[in-house]
Amino acid sequence: MEALARGLKNWADSRGGARAGRVVRFPRFKSRRRTAPSVRFTTGAIRVEPDRMHVVLPRLGRLKLHESARKLARRLDNGTARIMSATVRRGGGRWHVSFTVEVERAERAPARPRSVVGVDVGIKHLAVLSTGELVDNPRHLAAAHQRMRSLGRALSRKTGPDRRTGRRASKRWERAAARAGRAHARVAHLRRDGLHKLTTRLAREHATIVVEDLNVVGMLANRKLARCVADAGFAEIRRQLAYKTGWNGGRLLLADRWYPSSKTCSGCGTVKTKLALSEREYTCEACGLVIDRDRNASLNLAALAAEFDTVGSGPVAARGADQKTRVRGQVATKREPGTASAGQTGTVPPQGRTTNRVFAKAH
Repeated sequence: MEALARGLKNWADSRGGARAGRVVRFPRFKSRRRTAPSVRFTTGAIRVEPDRMHVVLPRLGRLKLHESARKLARRLDNGTARIMSATVRRGGGRWHVSFTVEVERAERAPARPRSVVGVDVGIKHLAVLSTGELVDNPRHLAAAHQRMRSLGRALSRKTGPDRRTGRRASKRWERAAARAGRAHARVAHLRRDGLHKLTTRLAREHATIVVEDLNVVGMLANRKLARCVADAGFAEIRRQLAYKTGWNGGRLLLADRWYPSSKTCSGCGTVKTKLALSEREYTCEACGLVIDRDRNASLNLAALAAEFDTVGSGPVAARGADQKTRVRGQVATKREPGTASAGQTGTVPPQGRTTNRVFAKAH
């Protein structure tokens, strides 16, 4: 009932304009055969046993855990955490229990209190830092693609369910579906583990992290890059950094999606009018700088932190607005007729003309 009430409220707020983001549809009935079984407990006996290997849940009783719950039990014993609810869910052939916990966190400070790092995410390298570090992209989905295709073909040869005729799935289909589900779950778990390790390390080491506000939904519309973009998890990196920087006493700055981080020279500030995606090295015609394209973008993102401090809380760009970030530094003088700088539209304005600075800060 609580989930239904939350769904109705989200639908009503979206319909009335009180909820931002995508349009929320009216809640639909979910069949128990086509959704992951789950149950949420908010009242009753919910506790962790002293041996850290068992939990007690309402109606289900005492359950043995595959992994130790010593971290949660230690916080509960010290009085720094309180369990609000517990959710039992089945996924990937296993049953999982997750707790919603109210935690008292001590104030933390990053290991480098004055460190500023720009993070440019990509497909060739998952992240390129302004410090020069290259984080490899593990490509978990690509590594398991052949096996998942084989499991999918095996599943298609079995007799599956038919909603029109009411036909039930065969036992072989259920076993094949379970194998395919475990393969998908393994890829998701590997991706989540790698992203958590990366974002946790960045949030603990650096005080200020600058990333781009990428249009991930638009990138997924490209059928040639959609699989690689989804496998990398660009939006998940930003989401995890948003709350982990707050936990560790840092801050996350978002560069507007119109900011030309790849087209701007990190040495002199010259902005190229065009830069093809196939050009992996940035060559500045003004100062002669030759640098890796992603490294150049990360240096420009790191430099935005100083401008953000100068502007302060400043103007925040509305999502979906036409307002674009001011081009930093000088603009290249040699241009083809009809081209424009990355921060403008139409013809190129005079050299002295500037536009508003646009930043977005994550909370």
